[in-house]
Amino acid sequence: MITIKGIPTLITFTGEGQDLLCLHGWGASHTSFTELREAMKNDPVRIIALDLPGFGESGDLPIAWSTDDYADHIEELVRVLQLKDVFLLGHSHGGRIAIKLASRRANWISHLFLCAAAGIRRPKHFKRCLGIYIASLGKSLFSIRGLRFFERTARMYLYKLLMVHDYEKAEGTLKQTMVNVINEDLTPLLSTISVPTDLFWGESDTMTPLRDSEIMNKKIVQSKLHTYPGIRHRVHRDRAKEVAGVIRGAL
Repeated sequence: MITIKGIPTLITFTGEGQDLLCLHGWGASHTSFTELREAMKNDPVRIIALDLPGFGESGDLPIAWSTDDYADHIEELVRVLQLKDVFLLGHSHGGRIAIKLASRRANWISHLFLCAAAGIRRPKHFKRCLGIYIASLGKSLFSIRGLRFFERTARMYLYKLLMVHDYEKAEGTLKQTMVNVINEDLTPLLSTISVPTDLFWGESDTMTPLRDSEIMNKKIVQSKLHTYPGIRHRVHRDRAKEVAGVIRGAL
């Protein structure tokens, strides 16, 4: 546990060799890379996986953050750990942060690995953002006399209808943080990424659909797309051996 910009941050290290910095998705933690650690246990790789601020055992966010704030946090972590020549891997929300970092042309990133990365804003995201906004009004709505009795049940069905369970589970500053990161479209940044990039995607992913990967593959010049039939959003876990194989080939 080290303190980065005033926030206690849990960082785990596994193995020795080429540094592979792994950024997890929303609501997850460093444990989401358990399968990848196992798949690469005999490789000359040091896997560095942290709990992003607001998740796992790391400290809470002092205020609502943006993707840039998360990227700044990782930049400072890299400086503190004195990392160079880093393989950067991000899943979902972690992929969003990784895209932001790579678009800054950070000279410490030598290879980028994006697993079902978030960041492409589509029409369905408008519905999701609207749902989060409506959900955020829930407390005021159900404070009206006569509606308080129905609050718990109504909230449950509202969140289910709008598919914002992760918003429901978020607490404190994470609620507004979620709104902030979802509202930003990272598509314009993709063409600025110059490092070699591998994209891993489940063909049955409904959180970050396969067409998002095709946009990223088209716009990131040095990118290669790896897709897996029948796999949903957990491509980094369900196809850890295949992901490990591609990383191994880049060593």
